[in-house]
Amino acid sequence: MEHTEIERIVARIRELVATRYVFPDLGERIATDFGEAASTGRYAGAASPAALAELVSEDLRRLSGDGHLRLIHHSEPIPDLTDEAASAAIFERRSRTTMSGIGRLERLDGNIGLLQIEPALFGAHLVGDDIAAAMQILRNTQGLIIDLRACIGSDPAAVAYFCSYLLPPGTHLNDVYDRTEDRTTQYWTLPHVPGPRYGTDRPVYVLTSRRTFSGGEELAYDLRHTGRAVIVGETTGGGAHPRIGVRLHPHLEASIPTCRSINPVTGTDWEGTGVQPHIPTTAQDALATAHAALTRASEGTAL
Repeated sequence: MEHTEIERIVARIRELVATRYVFPDLGERIATDFGEAASTGRYAGAASPAALAELVSEDLRRLSGDGHLRLIHHSEPIPDLTDEAASAAIFERRSRTTMSGIGRLERLDGNIGLLQIEPALFGAHLVGDDIAAAMQILRNTQGLIIDLRACIGSDPAAVAYFCSYLLPPGTHLNDVYDRTEDRTTQYWTLPHVPGPRYGTDRPVYVLTSRRTFSGGEELAYDLRHTGRAVIVGETTGGGAHPRIGVRLHPHLEASIPTCRSINPVTGTDWEGTGVQPHIPTTAQDALATAHAALTRASEGTAL
């Protein structure tokens, strides 16, 4: 990469962190410390966009402890559009190439349903019909396992849409404060969904891993704190700050957290702490553990 191009990207990241990061005072401190690292020539020798992304992300994580604050390298070119349109195009492409984020849909022994969401729970405007179709297939199962072990993203509206199949209409799930607009948006389950709801009576287990992140964590957190699901697996990654994406280069996107979640039950979120499982086990053993528990429950045996 050209030295002038690296300088331009680094300067733009500093500006974004200082002016848009969800916590203003911390954003200014991070931007200052990041600039000091840049002044030592740390990034000047980056040979490629991928190498620059790795260096910058390492420093931003060290300075902030925020897993959403990073420089993302994309192997395919980012569309040269407005920031919002470019981000939308990236998610649309990912949803098309990952079967709408439905990694696995299966009936396990004992008539237990399994729905794996990977790599993300995409927006309902992209995959709503496919989620509705999956829930239609699962409608007569005895219990449901939602596998979020490789789910690394979503947005609050998509989480609310999915939770609407599992919780009563009008359930308050999450609030999100947006620094950019200085306003808080509430998210509730919907009064209507396409197809049948799964309902509130049958047991639901959620599988998590250390990889589970961001919107995947919100889905687990909301289902945990509404009392709707049992969480099985590992403590999740701990990224609760919704972000914006800003195109800085054909292959580089700055990820800047501009919002924070506020759960109506806990009054806080999972930033830095992750979602704690009810039944701790390794990610590898989580499915077998949840399936065994659901099988015992369907047979009338106490968990």
